[in-house]
Amino acid sequence: MNFRRIFLVKCLLLLFPSVKCSVTNWIYTAVNETALLSITAAGSIYDATWLRDRQRLLQIKDKKVKYYVNKDQCRCKILMNGTLQIEHVVKEDSGKYTVTVYQDDGKLKAEEDIMFIVQEPVPQPILSAECMNKTISVKCEVKQKSKDETFIIELTQDKSKKIQKNATKLELRAQYSGTFTCVVKNQVSKKKAEKVIKCSGQLDLYLILGIAGGAIFFVIFVILLIYCIRKKKAERLEDDDEERMPQARRADSEMVVRELPQPLCNPTPKQLRVQQRPLPQPQVQQQAVPPRPRPRTQQQPTNHPRQRP
Repeated sequence: MNFRRIFLVKCLLLLFPSVKCSVTNWIYTAVNETALLSITAAGSIYDATWLRDRQRLLQIKDKKVKYYVNKDQCRCKILMNGTLQIEHVVKEDSGKYTVTVYQDDGKLKAEEDIMFIVQEPVPQPILSAECMNKTISVKCEVKQKSKDETFIIELTQDKSKKIQKNATKLELRAQYSGTFTCVVKNQVSKKKAEKVIKCSGQLDLYLILGIAGGAIFFVIFVILLIYCIRKKKAERLEDDDEERMPQARRADSEMVVRELPQPLCNPTPKQLRVQQRPLPQPQVQQQAVPPRPRPRTQQQPTNHPRQRP
């Protein structure tokens, strides 16, 4: 370690204990608003002087205010706590402001630098889109009021996001239709534009998945329907077969019962007499059929040839 440098720094701090380091703050204000430039130094203010770009504006000392510029042109005043107030700010008020604070014994208490920036509120962004083959080109554009105006532009769609600083135009290419959001902002204002963009002839991913899922579900439903119909038909055929089996058995048993008994090996004379007896034949009464009338034949008159006179 270099002990000489440490010893030198300690000596300087002892010789100049009242010297304070300068602090730089950044303050942004919109056009036509009121700005307050405050002092961060603690304690009461006895003597404070404000400068803009090293030109003195006004001073407060022992609660008395002294102007070094035209009060109406400055549009400014100093409060009792040393705060500088500027009303109806314009872009020309931008610059580096410096305040020096002294104690009542004349020692420097603090010195602060403030970068004061006046900006115009951002205009409304404009969203436009162009469909190209399988992609969408979306543009977000902001019109400038002056050439030195720049903005921060954010263009998003779902999870995709693109940011560009110090720009007036931003372009984003996407593969699917959807909702696009453009945010334009600066240090004093922020505006947003949102638009749903769809290209004709381009199917959305969710729509494609929905159609494919519906087709698969329909095919599965048809297969299950055919399977159920065939199963029901097979069960009906089995039930019919089960019903026909007892009916066939009953018919066979009835046929067996209806068969005539076979003759005995040693019949008795009485049984032989019964078997040889002829069966009575039914008498059919024949009714006399009356003769049918003969058709009458009509004699056709003979046509004699006419004699000529």
